[in-house]
Amino acid sequence: MDREHLEHEQLVSELRDKQAREEYKKPLDTYRPALLPRLIGKFLVACGNLLYGHEPSYLKFRAVEVIARVPYHSWTSVAFTLLTLFYTDEERARKLSRMTRFSRFAADNETMHVVVISALTQKEQKAGFLRYTLIPACFAFIYFWFSYLLYLIYPRYSLEINYLFEQHAYEQYDRFLGMYGTLLRGKSIESTFLADYGRHPRSQYEFFELVRNDELVHRNQSIHEITTQR
Repeated sequence: MDREHLEHEQLVSELRDKQAREEYKKPLDTYRPALLPRLIGKFLVACGNLLYGHEPSYLKFRAVEVIARVPYHSWTSVAFTLLTLFYTDEERARKLSRMTRFSRFAADNETMHVVVISALTQKEQKAGFLRYTLIPACFAFIYFWFSYLLYLIYPRYSLEINYLFEQHAYEQYDRFLGMYGTLLRGKSIESTFLADYGRHPRSQYEFFELVRNDELVHRNQSIHEITTQR
């Protein structure tokens, strides 16, 4: 496990404490994205609620996590494209390299989410192929190219949309823990993929608690990355 991974794991573990989490969360709670990101963010959330319900569930999380990985992969692709064109601009290359490190790590983190949650979902709820596999995959394909083009044209808007998406994800996981906390504490979790990633939660509650904190970190980092683009 590299230094960045160790630091992230330490942070999400510390954020299990409610007071620490509120102190980390509060400074960006009042951040107000521009109008276009707000409209697109509301559209994404509305589509998710329409297809998968307003209340959190294993099935909803699986569908959402398929899509949540997308911006990070598209940003990495944009950075690769721009570095190919502007590698002689050292300062720009430095900024793009920082962005690539963030997006690659976040993409790996979100991939862990979708793989492990998919395995849990198979045990907990029955999923239809069209609604929970095909539609998220098709939406993810479209969202990849939308995120790619938007980041290429105006990075701030792409990052602000992700801020809103991750805020919604954080709220959904937090609500899920509040609704089913007692039940989740009594459910074990076994996953080779999760162990390979470096996490060993003692229960589903601990797993979803850390996932919730991942989303909060991604939310905040999306805004912090805006400053690196200037």
